[in-house]
Amino acid sequence: MPSATLPRPLRGIVPPLITPLVEQETLDAEGLERIILRMLDAGVNGIFTLGTTGEAPGLSYRLRREVVERVCRIVSGRVPVLVGITDTSLTEALNMACKAAEEGAQAVVYGGPFYYPVSQAELIRHLDTLASLSPLPIYLYNIPAHTRVSFEIPTVRELAGHPRILGFKDSSGDLMYFQRVVEAVRDRPDFAVLMGPEEMLADALMEGAHGGVSGGANLFPSLFVKLYEAAIAHSYDEMMRLHRIVLELHNRIYTASSGYAGFLKGIKCALALEGISSGAMAEPYRPLEGEVRESIAEALRYFRRLGL
Repeated sequence: MPSATLPRPLRGIVPPLITPLVEQETLDAEGLERIILRMLDAGVNGIFTLGTTGEAPGLSYRLRREVVERVCRIVSGRVPVLVGITDTSLTEALNMACKAAEEGAQAVVYGGPFYYPVSQAELIRHLDTLASLSPLPIYLYNIPAHTRVSFEIPTVRELAGHPRILGFKDSSGDLMYFQRVVEAVRDRPDFAVLMGPEEMLADALMEGAHGGVSGGANLFPSLFVKLYEAAIAHSYDEMMRLHRIVLELHNRIYTASSGYAGFLKGIKCALALEGISSGAMAEPYRPLEGEVRESIAEALRYFRRLGL
């Protein structure tokens, strides 16, 4: 299988791939292929599988391995594939890293040893161990709302010095923190700093981000690729026009349902309505129905009128 080159730093739009399911232990393989091919046609710069958007914590290890196999086979070296390996067990994280390497992925992504609280010194030591043992280089993933592990600025700066740690994705939702990370690693021009929440993507790119890990690219990949291209071309008016559409995506689809995982439910519902993939979700969540589903159908009609 052809192998993609991993740029240093990794730039552009690297969508966090959803995991389309038929049921809890059955992958919607055809839907997965449709989503990936649409992303590649749109010109994404990489694909990140088994992250938060991919519902990785709710998937069995067997299914995670199948996802890695299929994603790498479909991508076939056209762009780098990053595989999420976040786990409470170092051994299981390394097992997934080995599987990713075996299937031809270019890097892994790790959010820290969640569940048990850890000090920053313990976090640094743990990442040093993982990075030294992993067959693939690592991108750090800061998402403290889910992991309860936060990468403090001095920690990011120290870990950025490890030759096997190549970048940092921030999903804290704190733009000031993100700006401080960018500044802290400014002397490491090959270390990628990527924005998670897409509502902050335009601001992050203006502050020096190398790109975004934007979940909405599962649905509208061209929107995010064009926003990134407008930013690097310094086409401020076009970037802000596209940014306003991203905000509409958030308002009309991600927050259509109340409660937890509204983003995931909205994206999967929209993809199902578009006939791209199944809307089934990993336990304990259920697909959207009734009035909420109809509101998302109306939102999709709105976005079609915008040319998406």
